[in-house]
Amino acid sequence: MSIPFKSSPVEFNQRLLFPPNIFDLLPKDHECFLYADLFKQLDTSRLECLYSVKGQNAYHPKLIVSILIFAYSQGVFSSRKIQKRCNEDLTFMYIAQMNCPNFRVLSDFRKDHGEFFQDCFKQTVKLALELKLASLGHISMDGTKLKANTSKHKAMSYGRLKEREQALCAEIDDLIKKAKRCDQEEDKVYKEKTGYEVPEDLTFKQDRLAKIQAAKQALEEREALLNPGKAIEDKKQISFADTEARIMGKKGRFDYAYNAQISVDADLQIIVGQHVSQHANDKQEVEPALQALKDTVGRIPDKTSVDNGYWSGSNLQAFEQRDIDAYIATDKGEKSHKTALDTSNRKLVKADFEYQEADNIFICPNGQTLAMISESKDGSRVYQGRAEVCDVCPLKSRCCESKKGHARTINADNKEPLRQDMRRKMETPLAQAVYKQRKVIVEPVFGQIKNNGFRCFSVRGKAKVAGEFSMVCTAHNFKKIVKAILTGLIHPEFENYATNTAT
Repeated sequence: MSIPFKSSPVEFNQRLLFPPNIFDLLPKDHECFLYADLFKQLDTSRLECLYSVKGQNAYHPKLIVSILIFAYSQGVFSSRKIQKRCNEDLTFMYIAQMNCPNFRVLSDFRKDHGEFFQDCFKQTVKLALELKLASLGHISMDGTKLKANTSKHKAMSYGRLKEREQALCAEIDDLIKKAKRCDQEEDKVYKEKTGYEVPEDLTFKQDRLAKIQAAKQALEEREALLNPGKAIEDKKQISFADTEARIMGKKGRFDYAYNAQISVDADLQIIVGQHVSQHANDKQEVEPALQALKDTVGRIPDKTSVDNGYWSGSNLQAFEQRDIDAYIATDKGEKSHKTALDTSNRKLVKADFEYQEADNIFICPNGQTLAMISESKDGSRVYQGRAEVCDVCPLKSRCCESKKGHARTINADNKEPLRQDMRRKMETPLAQAVYKQRKVIVEPVFGQIKNNGFRCFSVRGKAKVAGEFSMVCTAHNFKKIVKAILTGLIHPEFENYATNTAT
């Protein structure tokens, strides 16, 4: 007795007299239909005016933008894979309106229109605000290192660049001399050969020298900007493939990367501000983050929380100047304890010393005064006690770490009053409760982006990388908006962005 398995309604390869719309095969509530409606709201007029009536008709820029953003929302980043999905995947075919742009078209569009994708991101933020999915009440900032489109194996140190430049110059001079001799003695030396072997080698070395010199110049320009007036250390490195990427990492794992920064709204994890930095840490990122926020939404948030990676005088000052209610986790050395005069062997940290702003001094746990002994142009300060007092102090073993017997020093800067104010603020239960929200506002967003597959940029150069990261953030925001609609949180009317609150 045969088992009665289900049979297909029709032969799968049978030709139908009246073929149905192939998109009827998709569920009626599939998200691709919603994405298509959302993409219609994008204003691409600034791109349309760049096209000419001459030549072959081009794909409409809104079509290419829709394909790329939808692909990024689905975790497809390779232009070749996007082209393949436009041929095989019904959802991609619907977004592409049955078109299938060549991967070169997709790749070039992504590289050439990075500035527009930043504008596209701003449009998604505006849409989210009008749909009441973001309020800018509490913004949390964070950064992550995303790998650049290069590797450590395509890099060279400054010292090595100088050595190779000199060696190649000498080799080229030698080849030129050989080439001259070849012209005079060609018949004797080459006989049946063409005589072009040396010039080919010469061309290769000249091309290599040009790349070496270009990378060397880029490194010199970079260091002149970062460390003006200082000699360049031979160990400083630069990548040949992407000269604007920087070595970043932690815990012994380093690679060329960019520091991607986002500002996330607490309501529904909408990214409301973003920028790409070349700094390896976040100590200078608050000011550009606030400026990016203002450029995007026209104003700054009421309240902001950031982790201790942002703990710096310049960041504290940026918040203070803009009168923002900020919550910053202090560094380990900035966290005070109940008492420093305990019986434990705990090392004394900066927070164990009392700062007196009026006299600009620190007071150690045993009562000694640490006066300022130096101040640099950037505001960095050094405070130090007296060696004869430290020598007889009962806390010396827990305090002084100098192998030469120097007195205890404290490193600070001219923003120390702001540090002290923030430290006291973060000790309150209210501040701790506000800061606790940060881990459910911004941290999951980078997790969502990376779990979607985006961990490495596909383009090179900071400007193009900034454009691609804008596309990543745009895709993230669209995913949040789509989810809000599908779950019934909002009921938008796309013609005028009107929103009816879900019942």
